[in-house]
Amino acid sequence: MVRYETYVKDGRIYVGTDNGPLEVGDVDSAIETVGGPSWTIRYSEEAKERHPDMDISDEGLTVDVVDMINAMTHSERFVETLAAQPAEPNDGDEISPRLGLFAGKLLENLESGVA
Repeated sequence: MVRYETYVKDGRIYVGTDNGPLEVGDVDSAIETVGGPSWTIRYSEEAKERHPDMDISDEGLTVDVVDMINAMTHSERFVETLAAQPAEPNDGDEISPRLGLFAGKLLENLESGVA
């Protein structure tokens, strides 16, 4: 299964594609969207009770959001969906739909930990 890498260059986020890099958006906007430049991994008591076999050894670890962005890889389907999203914000929106979709995936990755 092909996975496409993500990287940050000159303050912009890019995802690799078969046709070259796809510009996602501004890294500072992504950082602001997920709540800041670092993320401390936490698991709720409810999640721990519901999934007693879950590996929570990374709880309390603080990760750098840009490092997490650079470590992300994506399926072909996600990259196609990302590319189909507008790269510019809609009227009144602070970020583009493309960056919003990416930030949602980033947040999902941050919330699921690194273990």
